This record gives sequence, structure tokens and C-alpha cells, in this order.
Amino acid sequence: MPSSVTVQGWIYVPRGDPMNKWLKRFLVVALLVTILVALKLTIFKPEPVEVEVQPVSRGPVEETVTNSRAGTVKAHRRAKLSPEYGGMVIELPFREGDRVDAGDMLLRLDDSLQRARLRLAEEDLQASRAERQRACLAAERASRELERTERLAQENIVSTDLLDEIDSGKRAADAACEAATAAVERAAAAVAVAQTELEKTVVRAPFSGVVAEVATEIGEWTTPSPPALPVPPVIDVLDPDSIYISAPMDEVDSARIQAGQPTRVTVDSYRDRNFDGTVTRVAPYVLDIEAQNRTVEIEVALAETGETVLLPGTSADVEVILSTRQDVLRISTSSLIEGGKVLLLEGERLVEREVERGLRNWDFTEILGGLSEGDLVVTSLDRQEVEDGALATAATEDPE
Repeated sequence: MPSSVTVQGWIYVPRGDPMNKWLKRFLVVALLVTILVALKLTIFKPEPVEVEVQPVSRGPVEETVTNSRAGTVKAHRRAKLSPEYGGMVIELPFREGDRVDAGDMLLRLDDSLQRARLRLAEEDLQASRAERQRACLAAERASRELERTERLAQENIVSTDLLDEIDSGKRAADAACEAATAAVERAAAAVAVAQTELEKTVVRAPFSGVVAEVATEIGEWTTPSPPALPVPPVIDVLDPDSIYISAPMDEVDSARIQAGQPTRVTVDSYRDRNFDGTVTRVAPYVLDIEAQNRTVEIEVALAETGETVLLPGTSADVEVILSTRQDVLRISTSSLIEGGKVLLLEGERLVEREVERGLRNWDFTEILGGLSEGDLVVTSLDRQEVEDGALATAATEDPE
């Protein structure tokens, strides 16, 4: 301890070393900072963000294009039928959903008038045939009489005038026979017309298929539409084995789509299933419809669907497979963020990384660089706190 000194009546006590005081202050501040950091890393440590991750893996990746608007299930063989004549429906042997064979009767109208006309035509034909037989027999008799008269004329037994008269009679008989023959043919044509009119009171299946719709009932009247207007259909028949998909594709993809390319088809009625198919036709023109994107129509033939029945009119989506690469690094396409980047879970932190991409589709994207197999890519990007540098942990799956 320094001793006091008396100078001219004053007592002077020297102060402590100032360096010691600054050291003490520094140590206090360092202790406080250490305590704060410790508290932040323990008690006040933020909860890590729970994220869903998916490891980078290897597998096939396809380059695909999809329809710009919903496609439609259609049938190549589909007929909407109506009788050509008006009349009352008296027979409907098949109902909606029934299978029919080609030629089966689907509908019959009251045909009493047509049958009466047919009977009248048949009776006229019979009368014409009888008249032809009489006229032709008379012609044969006139021919024989002319032959006898010519022999007598050669012996100067009959006059020339009588020979001319008999010759004229023979020619008249021949003409009557020919007229009667023509009358028979005309009567036969009338029978054919009556028969055709009778047949038109029956609507038959043009091919084997299924009755899709029946828009009339027994006892109702069907009326043919006025000229130049289509007859409203009363029966709709389709062949379920001729099903195909018609889909509009964006015009920018039209040059890359060709007949023979494989496809995957999904329909709303079977959302958990894909149907394999093949492009069979690409329209040679682009549809330019006002207020719609310009599209090119394609047709897709489906492979075997087994017992699955696809109803015409159902909406469908078509994915045309342009190219495929096997056993490449890939990630879920939904895990990509703006700028061709992904978020990785490295330890307890989220790290943003730019990647080089190859082929891609709605499901997977090929990775050419920037990632390694096994890297954990974040797939749950729908929260604001999921960002570069955030403290995170991988979500655990709930046990089933």
C-alpha cells in the first residue's frame, strides 16, 4: 500500500493504477457478453423451423409437354341416330347401357301406312306381270300367224295387203309385250320404294357397341326437322373399343410433337391412375379461336385399359413424353425456387444453392451440377420462415 505524504500541511494519498481499472471493466463487459451469448444459445435459442426434405437420388427423368386446356375422351365410332320419317314410336328393344350388335333394331315407328303401300305395290306388280304374260303370249301368237301368212303369200294364196295387215298386227303385239314388260319393271321399282320406306321406319345399329342415350319413349312422336337443319338425335350409340383422347396443345410445342410418341393420360374419374397411350395424329393446322390461346389438336390412342371404362365426354390431361434419360441425379421439380436454386438442410441450417438443370417435367428435374447424391433438399417452401440461413430440422413422419 502506498504511504501518505504531508506537503505544506496537505495530506496526499496516491490513487490506484488506471490500467487495472480498465482491465476490470473489460472483464465485466466480457462476462456480460458471455452471459448474453450463453442465454441466447440456451434459454433464448430460437426454435428450429421444421421442414420437409427429400434426398437427391438417381432415377429416370422425362422431358414432357402437357395440354394447355383440358382434353376430352371421345369415340371414333359414335352415331347419333334418328329416323328419317316422322311417326309414333312403337318399339324400343334396348335401353341405355345395353350392348348391341351391328344390325340390331334400336327403334321402330308405326309402319301400318308403309306396309299398306307395300302391299298395294306388290299387288300392282302381280297385275303387271299378268298383263305382261297376256301381251307377250299375244305377241307370240301374232308371230306364228305372220310366219304362216308369209308362206301362203309365197304360194300366192293370200294377198299382199293381208300380209301387211298381219305384219302390222305382229309388230303391235311385240310393242304391247315390251310395254307390259316395262310396266312390270316399274311396278317392281314401286315395290322397292315401298320396301325402302318401310325399312326407314326402323333404326338399326350401324356397328356393335353400347347404347349411350335414348331420348324418346314408346308412344311418343318423332318429327323430322325442316330442310337444311339436322334431325335431333333420339338414340346415341358408341363403340367403347374405339376410345381415344383429343387434347389441345400449345402452339409453341407443335413442332416437337409427332405421331408415335408415348404419352401418359389422366382422367378425372381415375385420378390415382395413369393410362399409357401413343400420339396417333397431330392436326395439320393451328386453331385460332378468339379469346383463347392458339393450340394444335392431337389425338392419343390408349393402350389396354382392362376392365376400366372411360366414358366419352370425360375431361382428360395428356402428357407427351418427348425424351427420357435413365439413372440421372434428380430432385422434385416443386423444390426449385426462383433463379434455379434450391434450399439444402446442412446440419441445422438452411443453405441456398444454385443448381444446373437438365430435363424436367412436372414431377422431376435432372440435376447436372451443384448437388450430390444424398443431399437433403427442402420441399416445403410454402412458409416465410423457410429461408437461407434459418435454423431448421427435418420433419419426422408420423408413424402409421
